[in-house]
Amino acid sequence: MRIRREVTPFLSVTVIAWVLMASLFDMWFIFSCLGSIGIAYFLYFFRDPERTSPQDNNAVVAGADGIVSSINLVQENKYLQTPCTRISIFLSLFDVHVNRAPISGKSAFLGYFPGKHLFTFQEKSSEVNQHNKILITGDKTRCLVCQIVGPVCRRVVYWPAHDKDVDITTGDRIGMMKFGSRLDMYLPADEVEVIVKPGDTVRAGETIVAHIRESI
Repeated sequence: MRIRREVTPFLSVTVIAWVLMASLFDMWFIFSCLGSIGIAYFLYFFRDPERTSPQDNNAVVAGADGIVSSINLVQENKYLQTPCTRISIFLSLFDVHVNRAPISGKSAFLGYFPGKHLFTFQEKSSEVNQHNKILITGDKTRCLVCQIVGPVCRRVVYWPAHDKDVDITTGDRIGMMKFGSRLDMYLPADEVEVIVKPGDTVRAGETIVAHIRESI
């Protein structure tokens, strides 16, 4: 199983805290157990399994692992400038947190937007919480991806270049959200047909969440 290198500082802090606390309280067994549990969890959290994306040019795949928390029709006036279907995926602390591209195309980093740390199951967290915005422009449709932080997650990361558009393919790794969050995918409502429903479990890069309409 591949482990993301971003785990390194978390392992270092865990080991240092383990040794300091064990030395201070002279309780090596107890803190060794706690330290081992912490290390095991961080290795588990930062896992990055391989995924096989569907060979379907009209498929839109999930951008994150987790549960589809809501599907709403919203007006996106800034970037897509059209009525959109917003698919929201909630990630627990036990889901894979590596994000993947929902469609192929040109990926542009739109920026990091500071904000609040509301629980991400709240609808308004989509607008007011800290988040990254990424716009992927494909041949047939566009997808606005929002990596949203919650009260536990304190950082979202977009890996491709921030200063230029980058070619990506459906299922490519594009970033990570650390310690539980929410990912929103905005798709032009008249260009896609959503095939998932709230409560469905999805896997980033593999689960088809919508199809691009044949007329597009």
